[in-house]
Amino acid sequence: MARPARVADRWAWVLPVCDILFPPVCVACGAIVEDSGYRYLCAACAGHIEFSAGPNGGLAPTAVVLRGPARALVHAYKYRGARHLRRDMSRIVQRAPWLLDHVRGAVLVPVPSHPRRERERGFNQSDQLARALARAAGGGTRVSPVLRRIRDTAPQAGLDRPSRLANLKNAFALAPHATLNLRLRHIIVDDVLTTGSTLQGCAQALREAGCVTLAAAFAQG
Repeated sequence: MARPARVADRWAWVLPVCDILFPPVCVACGAIVEDSGYRYLCAACAGHIEFSAGPNGGLAPTAVVLRGPARALVHAYKYRGARHLRRDMSRIVQRAPWLLDHVRGAVLVPVPSHPRRERERGFNQSDQLARALARAAGGGTRVSPVLRRIRDTAPQAGLDRPSRLANLKNAFALAPHATLNLRLRHIIVDDVLTTGSTLQGCAQALREAGCVTLAAAFAQG
């Protein structure tokens, strides 16, 4: 007896039809997207994504450099609530094997947003990126949001390194009822790595609980 088709399979025809009626446009240049390997990046812009292999300044490995199309993608996702761009960001991390090797088999700890900011944005971008990394890496990689942001800090953009560190001092703590397996690697995941101050603030909260941490990010800013 044939198994019934999954709901996703039965509706698989909808997306191609929608693309004909409302073709997707590139988030970076506004051109129609065709055969680029991405849904919201045209072939020309996709070809200008700068992948960054290996650690950056000894802080953490990232998938891309935050310039050009990658910057347009991240900023639209983060500041304009363009959640649909998660699909292309997932494809980008799948093309960064150095990053997947780094996180595979680890516990991924997303940088937490303050509840007010998460309500305004509707999602935590670091949590979504951590889940995309876990799916792409496999090998028992899992996401565990064991941290919370206890201070509603000012945005980090535009601050120098000393100001960033001061801004995030004592901003993070373990979430209520959080449990840590100290035998496992814990990797803090952020969307953009600039000075590393956010990752260091999170790492401090985990180290105080006896946890040795590493870090990873989607883009190097």
